[in-house]
Amino acid sequence: MTTPRRRGHTVVVGGGLAGVTTALALADRGQSVTLVESRPRLGGLAFSFRRDSAVGTLTVDNGQHVYLRCCTAYRGFLQRIDAAALAPLQRRLDVPVLDGATGRMGRIRRTGLPVPLHLAASLARYPHLTPVERAAAARATLALRALDPADPALDGQDFASWLRARGQTDRAIAALWDLIGVATLNARAADVSLSLAAMVFRTGLLTEPGAADIGIPRVPLGELHDTRARAALDRSGVTTLLATRARRLRPAPGGGWHVTVTAPREEPRTGRELAADAVVLAVPHDAAHRLLPAGALADPGRLRRIGTAPILNVHVIYDRPVLRRPFLAALHSPVQWIFDRGGPAGLGVPDGRRGQYLALSQSAAGEEIQLPTDVLRKRYLPELARLLPRAAGAGVRDFFVTREREATFAPAPGVGQLRPGPRTRADGLYLAGAWTATGWPATMEGAVRSGHAAARAVLGRARTSHGHD
Repeated sequence: MTTPRRRGHTVVVGGGLAGVTTALALADRGQSVTLVESRPRLGGLAFSFRRDSAVGTLTVDNGQHVYLRCCTAYRGFLQRIDAAALAPLQRRLDVPVLDGATGRMGRIRRTGLPVPLHLAASLARYPHLTPVERAAAARATLALRALDPADPALDGQDFASWLRARGQTDRAIAALWDLIGVATLNARAADVSLSLAAMVFRTGLLTEPGAADIGIPRVPLGELHDTRARAALDRSGVTTLLATRARRLRPAPGGGWHVTVTAPREEPRTGRELAADAVVLAVPHDAAHRLLPAGALADPGRLRRIGTAPILNVHVIYDRPVLRRPFLAALHSPVQWIFDRGGPAGLGVPDGRRGQYLALSQSAAGEEIQLPTDVLRKRYLPELARLLPRAAGAGVRDFFVTREREATFAPAPGVGQLRPGPRTRADGLYLAGAWTATGWPATMEGAVRSGHAAARAVLGRARTSHGHD
């Protein structure tokens, strides 16, 4: 059975941030939109789930997601779904950095001075580098200003080689560049395209003084990316089909597309067809490769050559407070970043009587992503007790892990030439997703930007076809 084709109707496949953004942007311009999502919820890989634990039922984020003040598209998305107040930004960048080898605490924080002076005082006092390394880091930071992230020549180079050529020691790379880069790029400097690294550090550190101020949701991700997003879609008149999988695309006679979809109780071989003037595939790149018809991309194998990178998240619930700050980063430790997530999860109370819930975000986790939970428990609990003295005498009420084996695309040298733009060679068929050519790494910001780009492409085609371009 095929649904009637409506004028200006677009089917968006995928209900992550890219797909939701595309659908809202099109609906805001008066387009008819159907959003198809295979999961029973929206949000893609930035979601929440319920977990019964010894301290009650918690709402757990699959992983710790933050954003920066320079993430203007994602900030606009939060405003669009009426959720900006639920993910506040720091007044000023302030990142505590604990050296696990010495126990010394340092900070990366900014002042209100203009760029690049806003970080000068922090770098001058940063205890995890020697004076010589601090001076070299300042010179390398200024050298980044001369790079153009859009230069194709940068895409084929790795960031670590560029850093070493500018006097950065292995310790400086680990204590400064990878501290930031692993969290934002999900790879270490040796495995990162210089183009993407330049984009991240230039945008975050060298544009506006407050560009790198950190925003952290104070509610579960599901409240933002599912509940609030779904309400915004409903208000905009978007038809949202959850637990519905797109199986096949085929051109429709006379123009447009038929999208074969199936719900759980429908026969996969038959399903039903949605008729559309345009289709946007806002799905992971491997899923897009499977759905794209022959000839849609000039190089049909390019999407398969985009690698993926995992993120491991370790969740620990203690019987008492052990961390007195919202988050910190660690050096010389298997632990990367620690966040207090008790409040959003439903555990937080002022006196800590129900304990404290910590989430460890472990990016570039290729060596650990497959390890059993009991092995990870034996690795991380002693390390937390070493980093946080109060944890040494605390009881552990729950320990579990969440794994995203293909959390992001791998930002490896050469990936830029593999990332396609929103348009394909097939009329009326478009792409969205953080893996497309946004100029950003695989972040929530990149996903939202891709959705806007896809919507602009659809609207541009509609104007042309109706004689208004």
